Amino acid sequence: MSVRKRAWKTSRGEPREAWIVDYVDQHGERHIETFDKKKDADAYHASVRVDVGKGIHVAPSQSITVKEAAGRWLARVQADGRERSTVDQYRLHVIKYITPHRIGSIRLAKLTPALLEEFCDDLLAGMSRVMARKVLTSLKALLKAANHAHIAANLTIGQDKRGKRKLEVGRDIPTPAEIKRMVDAAPDAKRRALLLTAALTGLRASELRGLRWCDVDLRAHELHVRQRADFWGEIGPPKSASSRRSIPLDPAVLMPALRTWKLACPPTDGDLVFLSAWCRVQQHKNMLHSLAPVMRMAGLVDARGHPKYALHAFRHFFASWCINSKDRGGRELPAKEVQHLLGHSSIVMTLDTYGHLFPRGDDRAELAASAKALLG
Repeated sequence: MSVRKRAWKTSRGEPREAWIVDYVDQHGERHIETFDKKKDADAYHASVRVDVGKGIHVAPSQSITVKEAAGRWLARVQADGRERSTVDQYRLHVIKYITPHRIGSIRLAKLTPALLEEFCDDLLAGMSRVMARKVLTSLKALLKAANHAHIAANLTIGQDKRGKRKLEVGRDIPTPAEIKRMVDAAPDAKRRALLLTAALTGLRASELRGLRWCDVDLRAHELHVRQRADFWGEIGPPKSASSRRSIPLDPAVLMPALRTWKLACPPTDGDLVFLSAWCRVQQHKNMLHSLAPVMRMAGLVDARGHPKYALHAFRHFFASWCINSKDRGGRELPAKEVQHLLGHSSIVMTLDTYGHLFPRGDDRAELAASAKALLG
């Protein structure tokens, strides 16, 4: 394995020179790579020496393209049983953004951090920062699957937090008075039970749609999250391991509503609690549409007469109810318990979303005393 300089003349007699990396890989095959600059040849030589020693080197001539690597990655993700919506999202990123870009035809061995930085710049020029971060995440995942994660190790697209607004009660989160108005306006047992379950358990929409009666323990006053329904209505496991959880049920308000609805609920093969009119898994939009008349009757509409809140707003309400102090009608639970009840994978997610809602002590007296002690 060596680096040497090569000099020659063109057919016109013009002098030319280049740097050659001459080496034998772990399979005993000889390869020669040419570089214009010695520093590039030295860097490649050092990298090849390490990879050959580990037995993982792939010569540029034998390396697959980014497009080919993306195809293999998508096949592996699908074979691993990932959710249909996740696979479709990855496929969209690959087909629409990654392979059409010029990096799609480049072999992995020729891919450089500079080319990936150019790819990120092009993403940011054509889409939102949030979408660009998602596409970059897919690209890094396929590179990792192809054992080339090191190329994008230092590549990131940061969040733009300047325009990010915190959740507000009365705007993004229903107030307790608004929840009461909606429950009072619910015209039937099903919608009353749905409103109370969404607001007092914090289930995700997919978890509400996949909830079974066998997961609602009316004797122990406990609800178990064991499955969910995806965008297409297919039943599957919860979103993550942390999404599997048990949630206590309020015996005074929620339990009677669920008992009343259970008596009226038609039987289904899936034992679903909130089924569609055809006794099947209810679509997300239809579940929200079923609550739209309730919001209108409760006077909770925007300037255009549309429902004020989305279905996810009830999950936000549950979080705020768990967080609020007891003198404000809340449960005043610690952050770790709120994380568990919401099924968040990390406490960071809980605090990033709801940290500003946690009670803060009144430190004005302490501040005044400290300032007086400091300045006399």
